[in-house]
Amino acid sequence: MPQVEITIGGRSFEVACQEGEEQFLMTAAKMLDTEAAHLSAQIGRMPEGRMLLMAGLMLADRTAGLEDQVRALEAEQANLRAHIAEAAARPAARIEVPVIPQELHDGMAEIAARAEALAEQAEQAEV
Repeated sequence: MPQVEITIGGRSFEVACQEGEEQFLMTAAKMLDTEAAHLSAQIGRMPEGRMLLMAGLMLADRTAGLEDQVRALEAEQANLRAHIAEAAARPAARIEVPVIPQELHDGMAEIAARAEALAEQAEQAEV
């Protein structure tokens, strides 16, 4: 079992971990050391046990806040999925396109034919 030396709040500790978990331990120790540094800057020197307890509580508080955010986002995601499923289950809206009545179509064709005839007459008159 590997032994890793970590430093928290200016104090060194030898910690055992599982093979391959050394980097995770170092990352966690760095987070704890950051919190301990904040405590030392605010409060000053304190007993090792109290410093570790306070730093751990600060990290736990941050973690709890993040877990609350995750739960809220998961609830929002579930709500959005439900809306998508509801929208997909609804039948497609029927769209009606107005149709030009045949009488109007015929009338427009007759007007176009007359306009063409007048244009031809005007063209012949100019020649």
